[in-house]
Amino acid sequence: MLLSKRIVGPLSLACLSVNLASQVQADDQAAPPASLGTIQVVGSEEQARDMPASAQYIDTSEIRDQSYSDVNRILRRVPGVNIREEDGFGLFPNISFRGVDTTRSAKITVMEDGVLTAPAPYSAPAAYFSPAAGRMSGIEVLKGSSQIKYGPHITGGVLNYLSTPIPDSGKAYLKFLYGSYNEVRTHGFVGDTLSTENGRFGYLVEGFYRGSDGFKTIDETPDFRNGDETGFQQVEPMVRLSWEPNTDIYQKLEVKFGYSNMDADETYLGLSDNDFRKDPYRRYSASRFDNIATEHFRGFARYFISPTENLDIVTTAYYSEFNRNWQKLNDLRGGVTGNMDLSAALAGARNGLGLDCLKGNIACNLRVRDNNRSYYLGGVETVANYRLDLGATHHELSGGFRYHEDQETRFQHDTLYNQAADGTIIGKTVGAPGSQDDRKGLTNAYAFFLKDRIEWGKWGFTPGIRYEHLYQTYKNNLSPANNGSSSLDMYAGGASLDYRFNEDFMMFTSVHRGFSPPGPQDAVVDKLKEETSNAYELGGRYTHGAFSAEVIGFYTQFENLLVIDSIGGTGSDANQNFGKVDSRGVELALNFDAGDAFAWGFRNPYFLSFTYTDAVQLNDAASTNPESIFSFGKEGNRVPYIPEYTLSFGSGLHFDHWGVDVVVNYVGETYTSASNTSEQVNGAGQPDARFGKTDDFVLLDISGYYQLTKGVKVLAGVQNATDEEYIVSRQPHGPRPGMPLFAYGGFELDFDI
Repeated sequence: MLLSKRIVGPLSLACLSVNLASQVQADDQAAPPASLGTIQVVGSEEQARDMPASAQYIDTSEIRDQSYSDVNRILRRVPGVNIREEDGFGLFPNISFRGVDTTRSAKITVMEDGVLTAPAPYSAPAAYFSPAAGRMSGIEVLKGSSQIKYGPHITGGVLNYLSTPIPDSGKAYLKFLYGSYNEVRTHGFVGDTLSTENGRFGYLVEGFYRGSDGFKTIDETPDFRNGDETGFQQVEPMVRLSWEPNTDIYQKLEVKFGYSNMDADETYLGLSDNDFRKDPYRRYSASRFDNIATEHFRGFARYFISPTENLDIVTTAYYSEFNRNWQKLNDLRGGVTGNMDLSAALAGARNGLGLDCLKGNIACNLRVRDNNRSYYLGGVETVANYRLDLGATHHELSGGFRYHEDQETRFQHDTLYNQAADGTIIGKTVGAPGSQDDRKGLTNAYAFFLKDRIEWGKWGFTPGIRYEHLYQTYKNNLSPANNGSSSLDMYAGGASLDYRFNEDFMMFTSVHRGFSPPGPQDAVVDKLKEETSNAYELGGRYTHGAFSAEVIGFYTQFENLLVIDSIGGTGSDANQNFGKVDSRGVELALNFDAGDAFAWGFRNPYFLSFTYTDAVQLNDAASTNPESIFSFGKEGNRVPYIPEYTLSFGSGLHFDHWGVDVVVNYVGETYTSASNTSEQVNGAGQPDARFGKTDDFVLLDISGYYQLTKGVKVLAGVQNATDEEYIVSRQPHGPRPGMPLFAYGGFELDFDI
């Protein structure tokens, strides 16, 4: 069988398993074939160390050790990742890689099991859905030229969630946690792979629940006495089925059905700076109506076939629907405050009248918007991997085609609440459905990629190209003059070169041109073209025994960085071309297990992750819209929400029956606007709480376990053990805190059945 001695390209682990399984069947029909895992972009920690690119693989134990369900905390240990927290629980992550805009993770390709998971990744990638990280078996991060296989957002990188795979043999798992703020978290599954005369049948049934009362408190008024209702509930069940028939060639069919439901009393509204320093976990009474409800149906059918020993073909058909309504305070209307933006009110505009209104201290009018939106996506993708030898070179050729379409529909209205001087609501006026927004954006996309992994002795070379054709339509029933369509052709390409000095040490370099497309409104109405980038990286990786180290330098030139004009009802809620940005830096990752290295009889692991990022503007911002945080930026200023330094360090002690882990995360302060001001003033000199800085902060997380008996653990831990109070963001409206001290306890059952 023609297989490379070491897997060095971003081949899926599943495709490798296909060949292993077909070989087993060919050699010994009676022996059970290897089980196919989920589609992966990295494969494993070992494969990540062989890839000629920046690749990180977070396995199940790394997620479970600290009992994280917040993807922000999980990704802190990955160098090159920039995170802007928002709600403290990780419900709405804002993730970027190497300096791209953090807003709603819109500039990275987010997948689950290799399938695009954003509700509308082309038409509206900045949406409000992220899979529950607490139910995942792993998370992969891929940057550099290796991401050419994936799209559509490849100026940053790829984030792939790995859901629980169907086990080879019977397994049952249950985890239960109870923690601060009455948080309850349960995760359980049961699955097996059964051999029959006609083949192998696999199944997995899984459930995940997370609920909390929240750590904030809303100011109460005479007619509102439920100030502690700031929590959420999150439910995510999943079913997977697979069938491997006994045929001469290896085949496998897998289907997956997932559902997500979330209800959260979450708000866009922050606090004034003065009130934040007094009590960061306070919410003003004006935010009492704020609630987001989401529902997500998703599924795929995936067919694997290996017609020959050196050819694998994987075809995936996928579909999802996502509906959400975020009822939230939008602005102040009329009365003594006049029409006032929330961020202006928080910053003390008009002699503090707006802030008095938000606190329920004066008579005024609150406009609440029902941001009712629905999304769907669907598509089919075929990827083939072919291995061959040509003379002294070994090739692993990959190619694929995908047809994809997605759509966002907005049908929104406002409700105007009349507030009395004591904060009581004395009347309301409900707008007609669709009167605030009634529009659709649709994208049809055709994508093609081709890459070849070439190995010659100790050298490796991996060139690749990607092409996408987009046809986008936009329809606005409230502004039909803007209706229309647009087409766009996007090209990307790259190559990496690596040299392995020995089994322990390799170096690599790569060049990559990436793109990130605009949405239908941006393309049709504003005539925007795709964001493009030229990225370069140079790195080395050393692994020997219990020690591993990786150092990578990166430099990315963004030619026309697309950024969200605004969030939360201000500005035009559209993309704008920010212009040229350079992002450069260094990523460092170290891992060492002293217990293994010195044969102490117990494990004593250490890890260190460090990132330096220098993301600067190369031109003055074109936008003069004072409501945009990207307006009035000057050449040489830093990109908002990209910290210069981040550091994550951890260690643990693991004995036969008990263990403890400690993780420390440091994040430097950031500017929250392109104007790089420390004051709460926008580019036009007007008060605005979104402008200023975030805090630098250090978080300490401690976790421990005791193994009662085989398969039974008792768990406990504390996150933010020092109870650090800090501003993580000034978006959407004003200063927002991270989670305070959170303590938990529970148990974990893990049995073979």
